Amino acid sequence: MRLDKHLHQCIGISRSQASQLIRAGRITINGVVIKSGAQHVSELDHILLDGDPFDAPGEKHHYFMLYKPQGYVCTNEDAHHPSITKLFDLPHANKLHSAGRLDVDTTGLVLVTNDGQWSHRVTAPRKQCDKTYRVWLAEPISPDTEEHFAKGILLKSESQPTRPAQLEIITATEALLTIHEGKYHQVKRMFAAVGNHVTQLHRERIGSLILDPTLTEGQYRELTPDEIQLF
Repeated sequence: MRLDKHLHQCIGISRSQASQLIRAGRITINGVVIKSGAQHVSELDHILLDGDPFDAPGEKHHYFMLYKPQGYVCTNEDAHHPSITKLFDLPHANKLHSAGRLDVDTTGLVLVTNDGQWSHRVTAPRKQCDKTYRVWLAEPISPDTEEHFAKGILLKSESQPTRPAQLEIITATEALLTIHEGKYHQVKRMFAAVGNHVTQLHRERIGSLILDPTLTEGQYRELTPDEIQLF
């Protein structure tokens, strides 16, 4: 089967969207970046999207929320840090992947699944899925930070400012920040742009789904049917 057709069937995206992923170098087969949708693939090939596997047709789907601890990465392969999949005591754990990522030193809510189509809905830019982070800063938050974030911040190496974000100041060095996109290291870069430094970062919410307060670091639970339908 052609690679673009395989992506279309497994992830539920259009052929043109599949071609865009391939041309962007986001697909690897057996460790090699593939740039042609005409590449033939078989069930023996190890195919990754952004370093993560995705599900095959007919596979039973699983959905979890994880309280990610520090020191773990949200990719399935990393030479220096363990994957979050190592936290799952399940026979199918090697087939799981995260729907969106957190940095190795960031804690909090991560959605984990083997349903590639579902995770694509969670992370698709057009969905503009809100994410709320609890942030601890090295310096007191300046009085105009809330206004700057509400207007949008032009980050280093970016051509467009961030979308308007909502900052709720808790103490002089602690705040809740809600963003509506997922740029690389966005929260840290936003505070760096206003002259501050994030010392600790914790994600509390994705969309309307809040991290279960009964979970402790490294623990997970299955999502309910209603929670799955939120995305």
